[in-house]
Amino acid sequence: MSLADELKARGLIEHSSAEPERIFDKPRTVYVGVDPTADSLHVGHLAWILFMKRLGDAGNKLVFLVGGGTGMIGDPKEKGERPMLDEKAVAANTSALKSQLKNILGRSSFKMVDNADWLMSVKLVPFLRDIGKHFTVNDLIKREVIKRRLETPDESISYTEFTYALLQGFDYLTLNEKYGVDLQIGGSDQWTNILSGVDLIRKRLGKQVYAIGMPLVTDAAGKKFGKSEGNAVWLDPKKTSPLQFYQFWINLPDAEIETYLKVYTFLPLAEIGALMELHHRNPGERQAQETLARLVTEIVHGPAATAQVAAATDALFGDTPFHELSREARQVALAEAPTVTLTRFDLVEGVSLSEVLVTGGLASSKSDARRLIDGKGITLSGLPIQDPDQKLYQGDLSSGYALIRKGKQNVLILVLK
Repeated sequence: MSLADELKARGLIEHSSAEPERIFDKPRTVYVGVDPTADSLHVGHLAWILFMKRLGDAGNKLVFLVGGGTGMIGDPKEKGERPMLDEKAVAANTSALKSQLKNILGRSSFKMVDNADWLMSVKLVPFLRDIGKHFTVNDLIKREVIKRRLETPDESISYTEFTYALLQGFDYLTLNEKYGVDLQIGGSDQWTNILSGVDLIRKRLGKQVYAIGMPLVTDAAGKKFGKSEGNAVWLDPKKTSPLQFYQFWINLPDAEIETYLKVYTFLPLAEIGALMELHHRNPGERQAQETLARLVTEIVHGPAATAQVAAATDALFGDTPFHELSREARQVALAEAPTVTLTRFDLVEGVSLSEVLVTGGLASSKSDARRLIDGKGITLSGLPIQDPDQKLYQGDLSSGYALIRKGKQNVLILVLK
């Protein structure tokens, strides 16, 4: 299968400035850009990072642009302006994003650039004369986001945001002249901005370059991932822990799982097809979700961390007894799940299970705890609890720990001290 056919089969191309077969008829130098509006990338960004890795593995040269300059402006969004970041915040975010890209791409060969290197030194009058004259206001105000903002009295757009397309086009022109970049990729929501560079290079240099727009990857509610949407799943383990990251993928609904496997993994398409066939035969086993969670978490956090969070997940929500966890996996679970500490002295005469459920947040009151137990909604170390007056003794925590579950998703770890 050719690269163009592979990308189309994976659903990675929504827009293209020419037929994909023509674009990839020879090796290209391709770039993608991201503005440092936060100190971490998220899973929405991860889609195009992995797209770039596919292009690199196929023999294309990669250039990653971090928008230290455009990050001072911010591209127009649907409602309101982006917060204006100062140079110190932009520089700190830029450094963090560069580190994450290097970590994910590993040994893949790529160049990293920062558009602050040229945008911060550009002079206004020459820029307006040499770049601005190639953009018409008539064309800019027809762009969907700008058009909607202009038509909404309370969402007027500033001149600062209005010029963003010119800056992005200038980036492509600069990269073409300095590094021979002849292909830009980005999300479909950036398509008109991406085309600005294609048109600018044609008008200024008389050269043909190309662009590809990826479909936006959305969450279960159909919203694109991002900080402004409030649904960002971060790549930084301090913002979204490896266990939370793994849980995000493993809890995905069936409807989008095949799309995510094609976008976020390097599994051959034939293997994805076979995996989905197994999944459709027995969706309850969630084999497709487990495979996706493992592969993507390995890409972002590495195999060792993935093994630990997978084991911790199976102990917290699956069939693995908690006491069988390795020390590392147990620490992962203890860091994430709510805990209640009990002393040997407490357990001599027994501790009310209902009180523990309230203390641990699984029940709002003792009467609520009793209702849960009566409804067979509570298990202790995998065994259903039937007596609302049951007490806990040291033998219930013989390994030093015990796991209480309410339903399938709510857990509480008991720790013996």
